[in-house]
Amino acid sequence: MRKIIHIDMDAFYASVELRDQPNLKHLPVVISSHHPRAVIAAASYPARTFGLRSAMSMTQAKKICPQVVVIEPNFNKYREVSTQIHQIFQKYTPLIEPLSLDEAYLDVTENLQNIASATEVAMRIREDIFEVTGLTASAGVAPNKFLAKIASDWNKPNGIFVIKPSQVQGFIQNLELKKIPGVGKVTQEKLKTLNLETLGDLQNIEETFLTHHFGKYGKQLYLYAKGIDERPVQTERERQSISKETTFDQDFNLEQCHPYWPKLIDQVWEILDKKNLCARGVSAKLKLKNFQVLQHSKSFKHPLKNKDELQQILENLLAEMHIPQNDEFRLVGVGVYQLFEKKPQPQLSLWD
Repeated sequence: MRKIIHIDMDAFYASVELRDQPNLKHLPVVISSHHPRAVIAAASYPARTFGLRSAMSMTQAKKICPQVVVIEPNFNKYREVSTQIHQIFQKYTPLIEPLSLDEAYLDVTENLQNIASATEVAMRIREDIFEVTGLTASAGVAPNKFLAKIASDWNKPNGIFVIKPSQVQGFIQNLELKKIPGVGKVTQEKLKTLNLETLGDLQNIEETFLTHHFGKYGKQLYLYAKGIDERPVQTERERQSISKETTFDQDFNLEQCHPYWPKLIDQVWEILDKKNLCARGVSAKLKLKNFQVLQHSKSFKHPLKNKDELQQILENLLAEMHIPQNDEFRLVGVGVYQLFEKKPQPQLSLWD
């Protein structure tokens, strides 16, 4: 039986800024650029009481809360604080799976401090984080990653929630399906049409029924309904994808978007080169002025050879999307996925 902790910093970017500017502590502060089409990267807890949240457009945010205080993001500072937090994790376990700058799984089944209780480990980590950084963290403690992640959100902010092995069945019985990682609005609506609203509802459903309706994710739902998640804490997470996007100052139709693709392709290709990676998949993303996102992707047997090939595939993807001429977009993006390391080319000997 594993002992897993999920640590999630509270309103991380905003909290770092408020720590350094305590005079703003009780004001509705958001982290966002001053770009005319900017969106919120993080919202302080006072800002959230006004309904402000991450990914909301600043235009909408200012309508809801005209007194909103906007701070430009400083990612170098956030990375430095994240490094401090990870150094604390390393005092307790080498089994750390970072999910982002402010979030990680830790396997403390056997830990470096020889502490028998995972709950005590989580409490000590939270105390150390506050002592070193002045920031609060929430923690979830459970027998697996799936439950630990849900638990860390249970008593936010600055809280801890523990699900013991003996409590798993009781906990998941009435757990709303929307709480499950990976269940978005579309999946939620589909589950609702099948009269499935809690994990308890899923417990009497056959796996074949779920896979019929939800494909591979159906099997995951079937296991979650039994409180099962065998995924180990992965100390090295492979980079899943590389993407770049741009937000326009005004809305453009598809033809007007064309001049922006080459720069995005250059940026993506530069990262691939820098990381010595190849890609077998390409994705296109366009966000309509009403914030609806259109996406299309395709993977191939062979890796992309060069930027020109990436450009050609992107054009094919856009053509396959059959986008109406009068649709207007606020953002476009291009990404690559199915990444793997380039193999070194063998050097020919002078005598060959």
